[in-house]
Amino acid sequence: MEVVASTAEQLDKIVKGARALGAASESERPVRLERVIKEGVFPEGFYSTSNLPTEVFLDGTWIPVESIEMDAAISVDRRARRARCIVFQGASMGTDIVVGYEGVRVTPLERSRKTEIFSFMASEVSAEKPKKVLIGAIAAEMKNIRDEGGRIAVVAGPAVVHTGASRYLSRLIELGYVQVLFAGNALAVHDVEAALFGTALGVNIESGAPSEHGHEHHMRAINKVRAAGGLKQMVESGQLRSGIMKSAIDHGVDMVLAGSIRDDGPLPDVITDMVEAQERMRANLGGVRMALMLSTMLHSIATGNMLPAGVRTVCVDINPAVVTKLADRGTWQSIGLVTDVESFLRELALVIETGAHGKGPKQARPRS
Repeated sequence: MEVVASTAEQLDKIVKGARALGAASESERPVRLERVIKEGVFPEGFYSTSNLPTEVFLDGTWIPVESIEMDAAISVDRRARRARCIVFQGASMGTDIVVGYEGVRVTPLERSRKTEIFSFMASEVSAEKPKKVLIGAIAAEMKNIRDEGGRIAVVAGPAVVHTGASRYLSRLIELGYVQVLFAGNALAVHDVEAALFGTALGVNIESGAPSEHGHEHHMRAINKVRAAGGLKQMVESGQLRSGIMKSAIDHGVDMVLAGSIRDDGPLPDVITDMVEAQERMRANLGGVRMALMLSTMLHSIATGNMLPAGVRTVCVDINPAVVTKLADRGTWQSIGLVTDVESFLRELALVIETGAHGKGPKQARPRS
């Protein structure tokens, strides 16, 4: 196919779009490299990555780009013949960075040739999707990933605790279906509050009734964790006997709690430096093949931006606008579910424990 345009800018735009769809030049030129001359600043015209598998043409050979993620640059080590994604903080003096689009090849992911639940149901966000069928398919995929030694990440907001769903997420962790947990200060705080006082934001989780002086509970929970020195110390001392945090610590889940400007406390375990939090999150995403994003828009978008396109993502929120925003990452392997997170996790835990997806052994119902 020959591409022509009236201006160089327009031609560059067309070529960029064609490459994103997998088009390659008839005769490839070597990748262009320029060195970083100011710490933390990429050279002008740097290649901005997508989350699709990407290669660079160096010395007559196509080299895969490691740690691929969207909205990053590509650094190249000529001597080691390696290329990898880096963010601005990784741009150190003298680093070779890919500039322009020549010598860059992107490979779109191939859709399944059979009817496949992740591609078939990802086309639109709706509250009217057959949730039981979807949850069964998600459970089956999770079992396959676990059995093959893959990793599953959960990105969770405090609504998991507020809705009474923490017991089901804890059960998934105990059954070995969660290896990575990303959240903020609020999930951990209210999880500890629920374990110590039976409330979330002062509301009794079982009855739904406000507790007297309940608005103080989350602050008292923070104080107890800080007095203990951290969540792990609370578990080890026997002060924290239930909840998501305890299950995650007991079962060696890689957990990153990233804070925000509005946090109470925060807990000693919460990372308040955003650059450090991003680095910790990236470091724990190796081997992740599925991400469950549960009622937390900002943490989910951040995680989604770090994931390669091949990672299955499931976005669950009661607000359709949140699910749409998360699903709009443009990856065909995403599912968006507009539903209450408690209903989703309860059904998912039940399906996994009973083997109702057709592949797992029958076990007891989730425990309260």
